Parts: sequence; C-alpha cells; structure tokens
Amino acid sequence: MLPSERLAIAARLHVLLRRKTGRVTDTEWLAVNAEYAAEIVRFARERALEPGMEDVAEWAGRLEQAMMATPAPRKTLLGAIAPPRAPAPATGPAVARESEARKPGWAESLFSDTRPPGPRDPDDADSGRYVGGLR
Repeated sequence: MLPSERLAIAARLHVLLRRKTGRVTDTEWLAVNAEYAAEIVRFARERALEPGMEDVAEWAGRLEQAMMATPAPRKTLLGAIAPPRAPAPATGPAVARESEARKPGWAESLFSDTRPPGPRDPDDADSGRYVGGLR
C-alpha cells in the first residue's frame, strides 16, 4: 500500500475520532509508526462499541490492514545495475613506533610568522608605559 493511501486512511480516522470522541491524533505519525497505529486502533475499537460509532470501527480496521501490508523493500537503480562490490583490501602495516610517525609542529604551520614577539629589552624607554609594544 502506498504511503499516501495510509496517510489518507489515518486522516479519515483522525477526523472521525476528533468529531466523535474529542481525541486528537498525529496523522502523519499514525501513517508511519506501527506501534502508534496499533494503539489508536485499539482505542478506536473500544469506542466503536458505543452506539453510533460503527464507522470508527470500519476505519480502524482499514488502518490496521494498511499497517499490516508493509511495502516490499525498494531496490535502487544503482543496486539493480551495479554488481556487488568486494570488501576493501586491508591497508599496509601501521607505523611501528610513535617516533617514526611525523607529527606536525609549529614550524610546519602556516601561522609560524605570527608568533608573539619575545621579551623586550628592559632598557627600552617604553617598557613601563606600554603593553607588548602597543601605543
């Protein structure tokens, strides 16, 4: 059954339950979640025992049948035309020691020229008045 058909059945049952019992349901979730649909069907069947609620039982049965008819798994176009792929081969041995692995350092960084300047000469005339050479 198409998802649109399940949604239509769920919407119809939602309207009936809202008008006759005051119960509000989530129509979209009702059409896709089997557990929620089963609980709403149970509730609708309990209420259908009351006089004047025969149509609620009918639509609850339709929703139950729609939820039981699960669609066959879809085969994608790629799955239909592409042969199955073999697993990827194992990669070479890992680096044996940590010292053999090259670690990036500050020297290789693109930001190496932006290091803060070193300590200033104490004889500098501005050393007491300005922070880090800012004026």
